[in-house]
Amino acid sequence: MENKVLTQVEIKSVTKLREEFNNLTFASGEIEMQILNLNLQKEKIKTDFSKLQQGELVVIQELENKYGKGTISLETGEFIPNS
Repeated sequence: MENKVLTQVEIKSVTKLREEFNNLTFASGEIEMQILNLNLQKEKIKTDFSKLQQGELVVIQELENKYGKGTISLETGEFIPNS
């Protein structure tokens, strides 16, 4: 079987398809890296939120030990004991 030579138009067409494929592959990789970065940020936020909740529990326990159970008005700074 004899080798055939493509026309310039055919070569350009195939080259354009390959370039578009490479561009899409690159864009897909960028998106995956962004997703990875967002997942890492999400995990950090979860960790920070967990630490915040633990800190909140400590403060609540300290205030309950000092004042008993009740409510705090942040506007007036008053402690209102439960009835």
